[in-house]
Amino acid sequence: MSIDLTCTVPATPDEAWRYLASPGAFRRLSPPFMPLRPVREADSLRDGLAVLEPRTALPGPLGRRLGPRWHARHDPAGYVEGRRFVDRCVSQPYAAATGWVHTHTVTAAPDGAALLGDRVDARVPAALLAPVFAYRYRQMAADLTTLERHRSAPLTVAVTGASGLVGTALTALLGVAGHRVVRLVRGRGTGGAGERVWDPADPAPGLLDGVDVLVHLAGAPIAGRFTDRHVAAVRDSRVGPTRRLAELVAARGGATAMVCASAIGYYGPDRGDEPLTEGSAPGTGPVADIVVDWERDCDPAREAGARVVSVRTGIALSGAGGMLPPLAALTRAGLGGRIGSGRQWMSWISLDDLTDIYLRAIVDPQVSGPVNATAPEPVTNAEFTRVLGAVLRRPTLIPVPRVAPALLLGSQGADELALADQRILPRALSDAGQHFRHPGLRSALEHELGAEELPTAL
Repeated sequence: MSIDLTCTVPATPDEAWRYLASPGAFRRLSPPFMPLRPVREADSLRDGLAVLEPRTALPGPLGRRLGPRWHARHDPAGYVEGRRFVDRCVSQPYAAATGWVHTHTVTAAPDGAALLGDRVDARVPAALLAPVFAYRYRQMAADLTTLERHRSAPLTVAVTGASGLVGTALTALLGVAGHRVVRLVRGRGTGGAGERVWDPADPAPGLLDGVDVLVHLAGAPIAGRFTDRHVAAVRDSRVGPTRRLAELVAARGGATAMVCASAIGYYGPDRGDEPLTEGSAPGTGPVADIVVDWERDCDPAREAGARVVSVRTGIALSGAGGMLPPLAALTRAGLGGRIGSGRQWMSWISLDDLTDIYLRAIVDPQVSGPVNATAPEPVTNAEFTRVLGAVLRRPTLIPVPRVAPALLLGSQGADELALADQRILPRALSDAGQHFRHPGLRSALEHELGAEELPTAL
């Protein structure tokens, strides 16, 4: 079997080729709903090697490798600079089972736009490949639009938490945007040229030498059973390490900006129908208390005159991790349903829009202070459940009683997470003219879960 597709994207052929050849493109174009996850990018489209591994998107110990890795070797015999490259599966048992050969082309459409071509010769049903290319074309077109909107001179960006869900997507986007990424890693690291060792308790004085922007994402997951030990771990991973990084930024005398992760937990878990913007008062509760102190830890950098952005992140939706894969799995099994009354507000954000917001915060000197990183159209839990069921074509008729989340998260954890009622509006971003790829929930879920139509032009 084979599939032979074309799609025009809003770029010149040279721009499209440059994107495909950039570090990060392989990760940006790997669909989150596929079980094969990228673990290594090819260092050359001519003769490099890309590696993927089968892995679940479920949290904790369930998110493990499921089998042998897929090795895709780029074939120098099929390479034409600026126009074509070819990858072949060379690892077993996949090579024998599929005979996979993928020819990628970039040519000029009649109007001068880039015409992407993809021919796959393999023993794989075309119906399985169509969602993959629907995702790839839309992802690349949207990335190219984002890069055009937020062009800047190349920057050196240091990132903590670079291996997490947000960090992996963001560092890939920074790569295709032409910026240099320095991963701040705990422990010994791998010794790679793009790494520096970061001790959260005592960071080296020269950790940020030559860094234009620090992006601080690291922290223990907030999701979990809300025991005293869990809450302390969440606090200790943020409050303290953030201040020590802010002090390093302050010592740079304005040469380094600081973009720090934050959370909509700042507003407290039970705000009802009240529209919440960046100027709204903080709420109460363990998460709100942590987030207030977490943001306050940036004060040394702010007081020294550095530009500081606090990205108050909503529920990040990704088919590769977080809350969406387990919810989708339950819904596919026919077990999806609203939680409790379903009237509680869910302030969500697609992972791609979140990384776009971080990119803008990195390159745009006009962005500072707290920023609500949520979609402009929050939904109730009942509406979220209905849309997820519609995208997956499954019923969502079984309501989840309020006590069920408490069994997993504890009573306080259920109130802070599963039953949180927060209607957040991204006022600062809207006033700044931020473009959202997915302002509405349905398009975000379709993109992340492989339910998009295959386009021929974008």
